[in-house]
Amino acid sequence: MQQAELIERIKELKKKRNAVILAHYYSRPEVQDVADFVGDSLGLSQEAVRQGADVIVFCGVHFMGESAAILCPDKTVLLPEIDAGCAMADMADVPGLRKLKEMHPDALVVCYVNSSAAIKAESYICCTSANAVEVVNSLDADEVIFVPDKNLAAYVATHTDKKIIPWEGHCPTHHQVLREDVLRMKEVHPEAEFIAHPECRPEVLKLAEKVASTRGMIVYAKESKAREFIVGTECGLIHALLKEAPEKKFYCISEYACCPSMKMVNLENLLVSLENMQSVVTVPDDVRERAKEALDRMLAVKINR
Repeated sequence: MQQAELIERIKELKKKRNAVILAHYYSRPEVQDVADFVGDSLGLSQEAVRQGADVIVFCGVHFMGESAAILCPDKTVLLPEIDAGCAMADMADVPGLRKLKEMHPDALVVCYVNSSAAIKAESYICCTSANAVEVVNSLDADEVIFVPDKNLAAYVATHTDKKIIPWEGHCPTHHQVLREDVLRMKEVHPEAEFIAHPECRPEVLKLAEKVASTRGMIVYAKESKAREFIVGTECGLIHALLKEAPEKKFYCISEYACCPSMKMVNLENLLVSLENMQSVVTVPDDVRERAKEALDRMLAVKINR
């Protein structure tokens, strides 16, 4: 089936199923183009709650589908590629987190949404890269356990007076971006500003003109007077940047800044998912209820963007 036929069939089934397609900025360009909404973790979490559709097709990785299922228990949530996982999310485990909580009984747990439903259920509140600083600063606690990304934890620590106790996890795609990569790209593109995601290493963030979430990068690039940007995040964001600021130039920080899991959803398995109503993401009720409390607390925090 040709791409045009795939897209037409997806549109037909979407209408038939009363479905909405949500896609992360890191998904394939053609998947972003067929989606009803494209966004970062925070934006898509909010959109999932707002939608009146019966079916949510989440073009992303497993923890994103779980978040939608937690927030929208009355809707059917489909993940076109059920094996699309997140290496960083897999670095956190419940027994380890419970042990850390016992070691720091006065600390509240802030859980990055890039984590499993089980980890969210063990946490007080969730956060995204867009609101992590605001979430931490909103808490009535002097100590915070931050799980699972040590790089985002280090970034938050520079914007709060609270003691941050980090979990030793990281995003492999962002963590492999090195200071040397930035210096090399700045040499090749001396007029370009470097914008970076806070999942990058601290020494990489120090070289950035702007540190922001995925959506924050788009907003900054559109508003900045600069005409060229070196983009320090997953390569999929380039597609959205070019759509929203076509008059500007964007250079991915590295040819290796690509998350294989985020590219697993394609038009073919998206169509199959809608045709067969597979693969459904479910979360056990006891886990869902506790995880929803953490997500609801996050969604209630006001951010200044």
